[in-house]
Amino acid sequence: MLLGRTANGLYWMNRYIERAENMARLVDAGLRLSLTRTTTPAEEWASVIVSAGLQADFQTRHDEATVETVSEFLLRDLTNPSSVMASIETARNNGRMVRTALTRETWESLNEAWMAMKRMLARPVDGRELPKVLGAIKRETALIRGAFYGTMLRNEIFDFAQLGTFVERADNTARIIDVKYYVLLPSLSWVGSTLDNYQWESILRSVAAHRSYGWVYEGDYKPTNIADFLILNNRMPRSLAFCYRNIAESLNFLAAEYGPRHGCHDIVETTLGKIKGNTIERIFDIGLHEFLSDFIVENNRLGNEIARDYRFY
Repeated sequence: MLLGRTANGLYWMNRYIERAENMARLVDAGLRLSLTRTTTPAEEWASVIVSAGLQADFQTRHDEATVETVSEFLLRDLTNPSSVMASIETARNNGRMVRTALTRETWESLNEAWMAMKRMLARPVDGRELPKVLGAIKRETALIRGAFYGTMLRNEIFDFAQLGTFVERADNTARIIDVKYYVLLPSLSWVGSTLDNYQWESILRSVAAHRSYGWVYEGDYKPTNIADFLILNNRMPRSLAFCYRNIAESLNFLAAEYGPRHGCHDIVETTLGKIKGNTIERIFDIGLHEFLSDFIVENNRLGNEIARDYRFY
């Protein structure tokens, strides 16, 4: 059986790699949505901080949310443990701790990504350079993932790593969708308007789903279709359904490997049941914000339960 300390390192290494990419994607979402100019720039960028769940920490460091302060906080600030630079540092530290559980290619890609980001984020990012820097961060994390998927044996090491990736990704997708309707939409009168559709298109681009959405829905930007794609489509790599299908698969492999089932298995089955047995119309009737808020709470509970059940501490 894999030691709890090793499982912990693998799980958190992958959570923080995913978090580094997700923070870049949140800044990218803010950048794209700021082009609509539906509210003041400060409100638009404040919504990105709310989406990241870091409002209180941000307010202790900055008086106003601007492209400069938000980019600094989410990309470079090492005192913010969820910033890109802090996340990739933590991922590397965890990777070094479990170095013998990783292939050479995976470790080298992680180490090289850390060095590349350290160079890129050594100084404040100029606003004109922001899209280029965000693209580079996303590419570096994709290279780590490619090395990992291409070289790692599909055993319990792989499963704990997968759990970290998809628990983190599910949280981020839910937050990005939530910030769209709960924070960014200026009023109900905008729903279904050209502006509303443009904001949804921006959200799709921020989660790398713009082209794949077009393949499924032939470029018809309807809020219900886009929410359906990001929540219920089990073939879309960042959807909630896809994340939980993979979490369930990894936990089932671990149960087969180690024998006992745990509380985390029950949480996943319950959440997966809520996703599988749902329609987007029913979710909108209940309330999109309410559905996503409950999901985020349960996803966080799942992360804590996995750590407890597999003795990460």
